[in-house]
Amino acid sequence: MTEPSAARDAYTREERVHDGRDDGHVRDQAERCDPTPRDPWEALVESVRCPVCGDSLGVAERSLRCPNRHTFDIARQGYVSLLSGAKRTANADSAAMVQARTAFLGAGHYAPLTGALTRIAASLGLPAEEGRGMVLDAGAGTGHYLAAVLEALPGAVGLALDASGYALRRAARAHPRAGAASWDVWRPFPVRDGCADIVLNVFAPRNGAEFRRVLKPRGVLLVVTPTERHLGELRGALGLLEVDPDKAERLERTLSGHFVREWTEALEYPLALTSADVANLAGMGPAARHVEPEELRERAAALGERVRATASFGISAYRPVPAG
Repeated sequence: MTEPSAARDAYTREERVHDGRDDGHVRDQAERCDPTPRDPWEALVESVRCPVCGDSLGVAERSLRCPNRHTFDIARQGYVSLLSGAKRTANADSAAMVQARTAFLGAGHYAPLTGALTRIAASLGLPAEEGRGMVLDAGAGTGHYLAAVLEALPGAVGLALDASGYALRRAARAHPRAGAASWDVWRPFPVRDGCADIVLNVFAPRNGAEFRRVLKPRGVLLVVTPTERHLGELRGALGLLEVDPDKAERLERTLSGHFVREWTEALEYPLALTSADVANLAGMGPAARHVEPEELRERAAALGERVRATASFGISAYRPVPAG
């Protein structure tokens, strides 16, 4: 099969910075010192299952294959195509959106959030079984946050699920212990029951029933959502979508019956942005699906070269409701 490590080894430092891999996490050192096998699918294949028949999958040349000969190719960029026909869902990120997100995260503007997730993951005491474990990132995008969490859990492997092939190209090489696969998170996950120590959900759709199914009984769901104050200074000028004031209530309804919330941590800090940063911020989110890129750039430029805004998030931890 194609070795994702080959792509990683060819990655220059400039590309890593552009991809958001040098935001305070020492990826180069991690890749040199990490004793985990360079191909994460050697470990991840134990947790995934065939999305067609539900049987186990094994690593074959350049693909994953089940005993019924359903075969899923490993793309040249390192991610596995599990969606039938590799079709992109309607809300999957475009190449331009992924490029904008990569540039914005690479500039370090969300580094405090990345750091908070790293700290929280380390404090959970997971994985607990034989020094190994699995982190599932549902709606992982470029794998930026999954990579940070894996840094806090030596020996654990991570699986990034996302519908955007453009994002998965980045996620497949975000960390040496991360694999990436195309999937629509509203559908039943191609993952075995009770295999994940942590499910990570950052600014992504939430499938409560599937999160519960794939988590171990003592696993943790970490959810990050924006608050009403998030980017409040920029929404009107850029045409960004408003944060639903009932978002927290809707989150609880979505997870009700599957999870119990243990705690929520607030994270808020000021942002100092250039016009290029503002354009990337607008271009990486839902606004980019409704407004032409040139229009977004013009709106960003109209705000001036130095722009102040507020980053405001809620980070919540949930435990699965016991079975029965």
